[in-house]
Amino acid sequence: MNQHQTNWQRPFFTIWAGQAISIITSAILQMALIWYLTAQTGSAMVLSMATLAGFLPQALGGPMIGVWVDRMSRKTMMMLADGLVAAAAAVLAVVAFYMELPVWVIMLVLFVRSIGTAFHSTALNASTPLIVPAEQLAKCAGYSQSVQSVSYIISPAAAALLYSMWDLNAVIALDALGAAAACCAVTMVHIPRPEAKKPDTQSGFAAELKEGYKALRHHKGLVALLWIGGLFIFAFMPISALFPLMTMDYFGGTIKEASAAEVIFAVGMLLGGLWLGKWGGFKNRSLTIVAALLAMGAALLIAGLLPATGFLVFLACCALMGVSGPFYNGIQVALFQEKIQPEYLGRVFGLFGSVMALAMPLGLVIGGAFADQIGVNRWFMLSGLMIIGIAILGLLLPAIRTLDRKQETEQQSA
Repeated sequence: MNQHQTNWQRPFFTIWAGQAISIITSAILQMALIWYLTAQTGSAMVLSMATLAGFLPQALGGPMIGVWVDRMSRKTMMMLADGLVAAAAAVLAVVAFYMELPVWVIMLVLFVRSIGTAFHSTALNASTPLIVPAEQLAKCAGYSQSVQSVSYIISPAAAALLYSMWDLNAVIALDALGAAAACCAVTMVHIPRPEAKKPDTQSGFAAELKEGYKALRHHKGLVALLWIGGLFIFAFMPISALFPLMTMDYFGGTIKEASAAEVIFAVGMLLGGLWLGKWGGFKNRSLTIVAALLAMGAALLIAGLLPATGFLVFLACCALMGVSGPFYNGIQVALFQEKIQPEYLGRVFGLFGSVMALAMPLGLVIGGAFADQIGVNRWFMLSGLMIIGIAILGLLLPAIRTLDRKQETEQQSA
Protein backbone atom coordinates (compact mmCIF):
# COMPACT_ATOMS: atom_id res chain seq x y z
CA MET A 1 0.00 0.00 0.00
CA ASN A 2 1.08 3.60 -0.63
CA GLN A 3 1.28 4.43 3.07
CA HIS A 4 4.66 2.69 3.32
CA GLN A 5 6.31 5.18 1.00
CA THR A 6 9.57 6.58 2.30
CA ASN A 7 9.06 10.22 1.24
CA TRP A 8 5.91 10.78 3.33
CA GLN A 9 7.28 13.85 5.13
CA ARG A 10 6.94 16.23 2.16
CA PRO A 11 3.22 15.61 1.43
CA PHE A 12 2.27 15.43 5.12
CA PHE A 13 4.03 18.64 6.14
CA THR A 14 2.91 20.44 2.96
CA ILE A 15 -0.74 19.74 3.84
CA TRP A 16 -0.21 20.73 7.45
CA ALA A 17 1.59 23.97 6.55
CA GLY A 18 -1.55 25.02 4.68
CA GLN A 19 -3.70 23.75 7.54
CA ALA A 20 -1.70 25.73 10.10
CA ILE A 21 -2.41 28.98 8.25
CA SER A 22 -6.10 28.15 7.79
CA ILE A 23 -6.64 26.99 11.39
CA ILE A 24 -5.03 30.14 12.82
CA THR A 25 -6.93 32.57 10.54
CA SER A 26 -10.21 30.71 11.24
CA ALA A 27 -9.61 30.89 14.98
CA ILE A 28 -8.90 34.65 14.70
CA LEU A 29 -12.12 35.22 12.74
CA GLN A 30 -14.12 33.06 15.18
CA MET A 31 -12.87 35.16 18.10
CA ALA A 32 -13.54 38.43 16.24
CA LEU A 33 -17.11 37.33 15.41
CA ILE A 34 -17.75 36.45 19.06
CA TRP A 35 -16.61 39.92 20.09
CA TYR A 36 -18.74 41.47 17.34
CA LEU A 37 -21.84 39.55 18.46
CA THR A 38 -21.14 40.43 22.10
CA ALA A 39 -20.82 44.14 21.26
CA GLN A 40 -23.90 44.17 18.99
CA THR A 41 -26.30 42.08 21.09
CA GLY A 42 -24.87 41.46 24.58
CA SER A 43 -27.01 38.31 24.53
CA ALA A 44 -25.87 35.00 26.03
CA MET A 45 -28.53 33.26 23.93
CA VAL A 46 -27.06 34.66 20.69
CA LEU A 47 -23.57 33.48 21.69
CA SER A 48 -25.00 30.03 22.54
CA MET A 49 -26.69 29.88 19.13
CA ALA A 50 -23.39 30.82 17.46
CA THR A 51 -21.67 27.95 19.32
CA LEU A 52 -24.50 25.60 18.31
CA ALA A 53 -24.09 26.56 14.64
CA GLY A 54 -20.42 25.56 14.93
CA PHE A 55 -20.92 21.93 15.95
CA LEU A 56 -24.41 21.02 14.65
CA PRO A 57 -23.34 19.81 11.14
CA GLN A 58 -20.79 17.37 12.61
CA ALA A 59 -23.15 16.22 15.37
CA LEU A 60 -26.12 15.49 13.10
CA GLY A 61 -24.46 14.79 9.77
CA GLY A 62 -21.18 13.08 10.70
CA PRO A 63 -22.00 9.57 9.38
CA MET A 64 -23.45 10.98 6.12
CA ILE A 65 -20.41 13.22 5.68
CA GLY A 66 -18.26 10.11 6.15
CA VAL A 67 -20.07 8.28 3.31
CA TRP A 68 -19.40 11.16 0.90
CA VAL A 69 -15.73 11.30 1.96
CA ASP A 70 -15.35 7.57 1.22
CA ARG A 71 -17.18 7.87 -2.12
CA MET A 72 -15.13 10.77 -3.49
CA SER A 73 -11.46 11.53 -3.95
CA ARG A 74 -10.33 12.76 -0.53
CA LYS A 75 -8.08 15.35 -2.13
CA THR A 76 -11.05 16.74 -4.08
CA MET A 77 -13.18 16.70 -0.93
CA MET A 78 -10.61 18.73 1.03
CA MET A 79 -10.29 21.26 -1.79
CA LEU A 80 -14.09 21.64 -2.06
CA ALA A 81 -14.38 22.02 1.73
CA ASP A 82 -11.66 24.71 1.81
CA GLY A 83 -13.39 26.41 -1.13
CA LEU A 84 -16.71 26.42 0.75
CA VAL A 85 -15.08 28.01 3.83
CA ALA A 86 -13.42 30.66 1.64
CA ALA A 87 -16.70 31.36 -0.23
CA ALA A 88 -18.61 31.73 3.06
CA ALA A 89 -16.00 34.24 4.27
CA ALA A 90 -16.21 36.12 0.94
CA VAL A 91 -20.03 36.38 1.21
CA LEU A 92 -19.68 37.68 4.77
CA ALA A 93 -17.13 40.28 3.60
CA VAL A 94 -19.41 41.50 0.77
CA VAL A 95 -22.42 41.86 3.11
CA ALA A 96 -20.27 43.62 5.74
CA PHE A 97 -19.02 46.06 3.07
CA TYR A 98 -22.54 47.31 2.30
CA MET A 99 -24.27 47.16 5.69
CA GLU A 100 -24.03 46.44 9.41
CA LEU A 101 -23.84 42.65 9.59
CA PRO A 102 -27.21 41.16 10.61
CA VAL A 103 -26.98 38.46 13.29
CA TRP A 104 -28.82 35.93 11.10
CA VAL A 105 -26.22 36.34 8.32
CA ILE A 106 -23.40 35.62 10.79
CA MET A 107 -25.27 32.53 12.07
CA LEU A 108 -25.83 31.26 8.52
CA VAL A 109 -22.18 31.79 7.57
CA LEU A 110 -20.97 30.08 10.77
CA PHE A 111 -23.23 27.12 9.93
CA VAL A 112 -21.94 26.87 6.33
CA ARG A 113 -18.33 27.21 7.50
CA SER A 114 -18.84 24.41 10.02
CA ILE A 115 -20.19 22.15 7.24
CA GLY A 116 -16.97 22.78 5.28
CA THR A 117 -14.86 22.17 8.40
CA ALA A 118 -16.69 18.90 9.17
CA PHE A 119 -16.07 17.59 5.62
CA HIS A 120 -12.46 18.76 5.68
CA SER A 121 -11.49 17.29 9.07
CA THR A 122 -13.10 13.93 8.21
CA ALA A 123 -11.33 13.80 4.82
CA LEU A 124 -7.99 14.85 6.35
CA ASN A 125 -8.13 12.19 9.09
CA ALA A 126 -9.11 9.58 6.49
CA SER A 127 -6.28 10.66 4.12
CA THR A 128 -3.39 10.67 6.59
CA PRO A 129 -2.91 6.84 6.67
CA LEU A 130 -2.71 6.87 2.85
CA ILE A 131 0.32 9.18 3.06
CA VAL A 132 2.00 8.35 6.37
CA PRO A 133 3.46 4.93 7.34
CA ALA A 134 1.57 3.20 10.18
CA GLU A 135 4.52 3.44 12.59
CA GLN A 136 4.61 7.25 12.17
CA LEU A 137 0.88 7.94 12.67
CA ALA A 138 1.10 8.64 16.42
CA LYS A 139 3.99 11.08 15.92
CA CYS A 140 2.12 12.86 13.12
CA ALA A 141 -0.94 13.11 15.38
CA GLY A 142 1.32 14.87 17.90
CA TYR A 143 2.39 17.43 15.28
CA SER A 144 -1.27 17.94 14.29
CA GLN A 145 -2.18 18.59 17.93
CA SER A 146 0.65 21.14 18.10
CA VAL A 147 -0.87 23.12 15.21
CA GLN A 148 -4.19 23.26 17.11
CA SER A 149 -2.35 24.41 20.26
CA VAL A 150 -0.57 27.22 18.41
CA SER A 151 -3.95 28.47 17.16
CA TYR A 152 -5.29 28.52 20.76
CA ILE A 153 -2.26 30.54 21.88
CA ILE A 154 -2.11 33.00 18.96
CA SER A 155 -5.76 33.59 18.09
CA PRO A 156 -6.99 35.58 21.16
CA ALA A 157 -4.06 38.03 21.09
CA ALA A 158 -4.00 38.29 17.28
CA ALA A 159 -7.80 38.78 17.14
CA ALA A 160 -7.60 41.52 19.79
CA LEU A 161 -4.81 43.31 17.90
CA LEU A 162 -6.32 43.01 14.41
CA TYR A 163 -9.88 43.78 15.53
CA SER A 164 -8.64 47.00 17.18
CA MET A 165 -6.56 48.03 14.12
CA TRP A 166 -8.80 46.89 11.23
CA ASP A 167 -12.52 46.64 10.65
CA LEU A 168 -14.20 43.22 10.68
CA ASN A 169 -14.04 43.04 6.87
CA ALA A 170 -10.24 42.81 6.88
CA VAL A 171 -10.30 39.96 9.44
CA ILE A 172 -12.85 38.13 7.23
CA ALA A 173 -10.62 38.62 4.17
CA LEU A 174 -7.66 37.22 6.15
CA ASP A 175 -9.65 34.04 6.85
CA ALA A 176 -10.57 33.68 3.16
CA LEU A 177 -6.85 33.90 2.32
CA GLY A 178 -6.10 31.25 4.97
CA ALA A 179 -8.65 28.86 3.41
CA ALA A 180 -7.15 29.55 -0.03
CA ALA A 181 -3.66 28.75 1.31
CA ALA A 182 -4.91 25.41 2.68
CA CYS A 183 -6.54 24.63 -0.67
CA CYS A 184 -3.31 25.43 -2.56
CA ALA A 185 -1.28 23.20 -0.22
CA VAL A 186 -3.62 20.25 -0.93
CA THR A 187 -3.29 20.76 -4.71
CA MET A 188 0.49 20.28 -4.42
CA VAL A 189 0.17 16.80 -2.85
CA HIS A 190 -0.73 13.42 -4.33
CA ILE A 191 -3.25 11.58 -2.12
CA PRO A 192 -3.88 8.05 -3.38
CA ARG A 193 -7.43 6.69 -3.47
CA PRO A 194 -7.94 3.57 -1.37
CA GLU A 195 -8.74 0.43 -3.30
CA ALA A 196 -12.22 -0.76 -2.36
CA LYS A 197 -12.29 -4.42 -1.43
CA LYS A 198 -15.84 -4.81 -2.76
CA PRO A 199 -16.77 -3.41 -6.15
CA ASP A 200 -20.51 -3.01 -5.44
CA THR A 201 -20.69 0.77 -5.25
CA GLN A 202 -24.36 0.53 -6.30
CA SER A 203 -25.33 -0.63 -2.81
CA GLY A 204 -26.85 2.71 -1.82
CA PHE A 205 -26.25 5.30 0.88
CA ALA A 206 -27.75 3.37 3.83
CA ALA A 207 -25.89 0.18 2.92
CA GLU A 208 -22.57 2.08 2.68
CA LEU A 209 -23.24 3.61 6.08
CA LYS A 210 -23.88 0.14 7.49
CA GLU A 211 -20.65 -1.17 5.94
CA GLY A 212 -18.69 1.56 7.73
CA TYR A 213 -20.32 0.67 11.04
CA LYS A 214 -19.53 -3.02 10.47
CA ALA A 215 -15.88 -2.15 9.78
CA LEU A 216 -15.73 -0.40 13.16
CA ARG A 217 -17.69 -3.11 15.00
CA HIS A 218 -15.12 -5.66 13.83
CA HIS A 219 -12.63 -3.97 16.23
CA LYS A 220 -14.22 -4.24 19.68
CA GLY A 221 -11.38 -2.22 21.21
CA LEU A 222 -12.06 0.73 18.90
CA VAL A 223 -15.81 0.61 19.66
CA ALA A 224 -14.95 0.75 23.38
CA LEU A 225 -12.48 3.57 22.69
CA LEU A 226 -15.19 5.50 20.82
CA TRP A 227 -17.60 5.40 23.77
CA ILE A 228 -14.82 6.15 26.25
CA GLY A 229 -14.04 9.19 24.10
CA GLY A 230 -17.67 10.31 24.36
CA LEU A 231 -17.57 9.92 28.16
CA PHE A 232 -14.31 11.88 28.31
CA ILE A 233 -15.72 14.77 26.24
CA PHE A 234 -18.83 14.78 28.46
CA ALA A 235 -16.67 15.05 31.61
CA PHE A 236 -14.05 17.48 30.25
CA MET A 237 -15.94 19.92 27.99
CA PRO A 238 -17.53 21.89 30.87
CA ILE A 239 -14.02 22.52 32.21
CA SER A 240 -13.08 24.58 29.14
CA ALA A 241 -16.10 26.83 29.75
CA LEU A 242 -15.50 27.01 33.53
CA PHE A 243 -11.80 27.96 33.41
CA PRO A 244 -12.48 31.74 33.75
CA LEU A 245 -14.98 31.16 36.60
CA MET A 246 -12.52 28.96 38.47
CA THR A 247 -9.83 31.63 38.22
CA MET A 248 -11.97 34.70 38.91
CA ASP A 249 -14.70 33.46 41.25
CA TYR A 250 -12.94 30.77 43.25
CA PHE A 251 -9.32 32.03 43.28
CA GLY A 252 -10.39 35.71 43.19
CA GLY A 253 -8.22 36.52 40.16
CA THR A 254 -8.66 39.08 37.39
CA ILE A 255 -8.98 38.74 33.61
CA LYS A 256 -5.16 38.79 33.53
CA GLU A 257 -4.94 35.67 35.73
CA ALA A 258 -7.76 33.99 33.77
CA SER A 259 -5.87 34.61 30.51
CA ALA A 260 -2.67 33.23 32.10
CA ALA A 261 -4.44 29.97 32.97
CA GLU A 262 -5.76 29.60 29.40
CA VAL A 263 -2.34 30.38 27.86
CA ILE A 264 -0.51 27.95 30.18
CA PHE A 265 -3.01 25.21 29.26
CA ALA A 266 -2.47 25.91 25.53
CA VAL A 267 1.35 26.02 25.93
CA GLY A 268 1.11 22.67 27.77
CA MET A 269 -0.84 21.30 24.79
CA LEU A 270 1.81 22.58 22.41
CA LEU A 271 4.62 20.97 24.42
CA GLY A 272 2.62 17.74 24.75
CA GLY A 273 2.02 17.65 20.99
CA LEU A 274 5.71 18.24 20.22
CA TRP A 275 6.71 15.59 22.80
CA LEU A 276 4.31 13.09 21.22
CA GLY A 277 5.66 14.02 17.77
CA LYS A 278 9.22 13.30 18.94
CA TRP A 279 8.56 10.20 21.11
CA GLY A 280 5.35 8.63 19.81
CA GLY A 281 4.17 7.36 23.21
CA PHE A 282 4.59 3.93 24.84
CA LYS A 283 4.88 0.88 22.59
CA ASN A 284 1.45 -0.19 23.84
CA ARG A 285 -0.71 2.78 22.78
CA SER A 286 -3.57 1.69 25.07
CA LEU A 287 -1.23 2.25 28.01
CA THR A 288 -0.40 5.75 26.67
CA ILE A 289 -4.12 6.62 26.52
CA VAL A 290 -4.77 5.34 30.06
CA ALA A 291 -1.71 7.20 31.43
CA ALA A 292 -2.84 10.43 29.73
CA LEU A 293 -6.36 10.10 31.19
CA LEU A 294 -4.94 9.40 34.68
CA ALA A 295 -2.70 12.50 34.44
CA MET A 296 -5.60 14.65 33.23
CA GLY A 297 -7.93 13.33 35.95
CA ALA A 298 -5.32 13.79 38.69
CA ALA A 299 -4.67 17.41 37.60
CA LEU A 300 -8.41 18.20 37.71
CA LEU A 301 -8.88 16.45 41.06
CA ILE A 302 -5.96 18.37 42.64
CA ALA A 303 -7.27 21.65 41.14
CA GLY A 304 -10.70 21.01 42.69
CA LEU A 305 -9.22 20.26 46.13
CA LEU A 306 -7.02 23.38 46.26
CA PRO A 307 -7.77 26.17 48.76
CA ALA A 308 -8.63 29.62 47.39
CA THR A 309 -4.98 30.65 47.94
CA GLY A 310 -3.61 27.89 45.68
CA PHE A 311 -3.68 29.67 42.33
CA LEU A 312 0.00 28.95 41.48
CA VAL A 313 -0.58 25.21 42.00
CA PHE A 314 -3.69 25.55 39.81
CA LEU A 315 -1.47 26.93 37.00
CA ALA A 316 0.76 23.84 37.33
CA CYS A 317 -2.39 21.68 37.07
CA CYS A 318 -3.39 23.59 33.90
CA ALA A 319 0.02 22.81 32.38
CA LEU A 320 -0.34 19.09 33.21
CA MET A 321 -3.85 19.01 31.70
CA GLY A 322 -2.49 20.61 28.52
CA VAL A 323 0.51 18.27 28.22
CA SER A 324 -1.62 15.13 28.70
CA GLY A 325 -4.27 16.14 26.12
CA PRO A 326 -2.34 15.28 22.91
CA PHE A 327 -1.29 11.90 24.33
CA TYR A 328 -4.97 11.01 24.65
CA ASN A 329 -6.43 12.70 21.54
CA GLY A 330 -3.51 12.05 19.19
CA ILE A 331 -3.03 8.37 20.06
CA GLN A 332 -6.79 7.74 19.85
CA VAL A 333 -6.94 9.16 16.29
CA ALA A 334 -3.79 7.25 15.29
CA LEU A 335 -5.30 3.93 16.46
CA PHE A 336 -8.42 4.48 14.33
CA GLN A 337 -6.27 5.44 11.33
CA GLU A 338 -4.06 2.39 11.72
CA LYS A 339 -6.64 -0.32 12.36
CA ILE A 340 -9.57 0.62 10.08
CA GLN A 341 -9.23 -0.21 6.38
CA PRO A 342 -8.69 3.03 4.39
CA GLU A 343 -11.86 2.65 2.30
CA TYR A 344 -14.00 2.83 5.48
CA LEU A 345 -12.12 5.57 7.32
CA GLY A 346 -14.35 8.46 6.20
CA ARG A 347 -17.46 6.77 7.59
CA VAL A 348 -15.72 5.75 10.81
CA PHE A 349 -14.34 9.26 11.43
CA GLY A 350 -17.76 10.72 10.57
CA LEU A 351 -19.32 8.55 13.30
CA PHE A 352 -16.45 9.39 15.66
CA GLY A 353 -17.03 13.12 15.09
CA SER A 354 -20.78 12.75 15.70
CA VAL A 355 -20.32 10.99 19.05
CA MET A 356 -17.87 13.68 20.21
CA ALA A 357 -20.04 16.55 18.93
CA LEU A 358 -23.17 15.17 20.65
CA ALA A 359 -21.36 14.58 23.96
CA MET A 360 -20.08 18.17 23.94
CA PRO A 361 -23.33 20.14 24.46
CA LEU A 362 -24.66 17.47 26.83
CA GLY A 363 -21.58 17.88 29.02
CA LEU A 364 -21.74 21.69 28.84
CA VAL A 365 -25.41 21.83 29.91
CA ILE A 366 -25.18 19.25 32.71
CA GLY A 367 -21.74 20.39 33.88
CA GLY A 368 -22.80 24.06 33.94
CA ALA A 369 -25.95 23.24 35.94
CA PHE A 370 -24.00 21.13 38.45
CA ALA A 371 -21.25 23.75 38.82
CA ASP A 372 -23.88 26.38 39.66
CA GLN A 373 -25.31 24.13 42.37
CA ILE A 374 -22.19 22.59 43.96
CA GLY A 375 -19.52 25.20 43.13
CA VAL A 376 -17.07 25.38 40.24
CA ASN A 377 -14.16 23.95 42.30
CA ARG A 378 -16.23 20.89 43.24
CA TRP A 379 -17.09 20.34 39.58
CA PHE A 380 -13.35 20.31 38.79
CA MET A 381 -12.93 17.67 41.52
CA LEU A 382 -15.92 15.64 40.27
CA SER A 383 -14.71 15.88 36.66
CA GLY A 384 -11.27 14.65 37.75
CA LEU A 385 -12.82 11.66 39.53
CA MET A 386 -14.91 10.85 36.45
CA ILE A 387 -11.86 10.95 34.14
CA ILE A 388 -9.83 8.78 36.55
CA GLY A 389 -12.80 6.37 36.53
CA ILE A 390 -12.77 6.39 32.69
CA ALA A 391 -9.03 5.59 32.73
CA ILE A 392 -9.60 2.67 35.12
CA LEU A 393 -12.46 1.45 32.91
CA GLY A 394 -10.07 1.52 29.91
CA LEU A 395 -7.56 -0.50 31.92
CA LEU A 396 -10.17 -3.08 32.93
CA LEU A 397 -11.70 -3.59 29.47
CA PRO A 398 -9.79 -6.44 27.76
CA ALA A 399 -10.73 -5.13 24.28
CA ILE A 400 -8.86 -1.87 24.93
CA ARG A 401 -6.04 -3.42 26.92
CA THR A 402 -5.18 -5.83 24.10
CA LEU A 403 -5.64 -3.47 21.12
CA ASP A 404 -1.91 -3.37 20.30
CA ARG A 405 -1.26 -6.95 21.40
CA LYS A 406 -3.66 -8.22 18.75
CA GLN A 407 -1.78 -6.26 16.12
CA GLU A 408 1.56 -7.77 17.24
CA THR A 409 0.23 -11.34 16.91
CA GLU A 410 -1.27 -10.49 13.49
CA GLN A 411 2.10 -9.20 12.30
CA GLN A 412 3.90 -12.31 13.60
CA SER A 413 1.47 -14.65 11.82
CA ALA A 414 1.60 -12.66 8.54
